[in-house]
Amino acid sequence: MNTPLLLAGIAILAIGTFSLRIAGPALRSRFEIPERVQSLLAAAAIVLLTALVATAALTDGGGSAGVARPAGVLVGGVLAWRKAPFILVVVAAAATAAGLRLLGVP
Repeated sequence: MNTPLLLAGIAILAIGTFSLRIAGPALRSRFEIPERVQSLLAAAAIVLLTALVATAALTDGGGSAGVARPAGVLVGGVLAWRKAPFILVVVAAAATAAGLRLLGVP
């Protein structure tokens, strides 16, 4: 393993990450984003998050995740939509998945 090359790569990535994070607040006053673009970006964020949740809930290592995990996610999603406390959402989702697995549902 080439340690100096690894450290240089880490340093470059750290500088790039910091630069991107500081560029947003620094350049915000110079650019005005149209209202339509802002609404499209908000919609894109929701679509991306939904795709991430669907992928995590429905797949497991390249295969199907079975029924228990999506059922737990569904219960958690409904409770979150109904504005239940976060701890209740997490516990109910986990209990649903665990209960179904205990009953032998994959």
